Amino acid sequence: MSIGHTLLGLLESGPRHGYDLKRAFDEKFGQDRPLHYGQVYSTMSRLLKNGLVEVDGIEAGGGPERKRYAITEAGITDVERWLGTPEKPEPYLQSTLYTKVVLALLTRRDAADILDTQRSEHLRLMRALTERKRKGDLADQLICDHALFHLEADLRWLELTAARLDKLAKEVHA
Repeated sequence: MSIGHTLLGLLESGPRHGYDLKRAFDEKFGQDRPLHYGQVYSTMSRLLKNGLVEVDGIEAGGGPERKRYAITEAGITDVERWLGTPEKPEPYLQSTLYTKVVLALLTRRDAADILDTQRSEHLRLMRALTERKRKGDLADQLICDHALFHLEADLRWLELTAARLDKLAKEVHA
């Protein structure tokens, strides 16, 4: 995810302070990985330097000055370009799990145990996501569906690999 583009998009609804941007980001996109304040302010500094935002106002308070940021026309154009650019599909051709299976076979360990352990972990996470989806709003349901579909694909791969483990072992040791 492009944090800079996401913060720019949040600014399109109107100027905000860094604190407000962090809160909006965490609420909409960062439930599982909230932003750190330092990340927000370093990103805003870069966006300011690149002319994608401007300081709309500065407020003095009990602590440091609070800058209110506004998106510029260049920032709006940048968000528009980013939204219109498709994401590169990630084919996962060199997954860690695949590496573990092959290394287990190469070192004469039980690769089936690795697959079983991973299957259990996938199922545990799928149960947790299903519960979260059941309790969540539409946005949370959609993000959980996205994750669940990926986990289902992984489970299919785990089953297929388990069924082909003997053949893979022979090829690895050839």
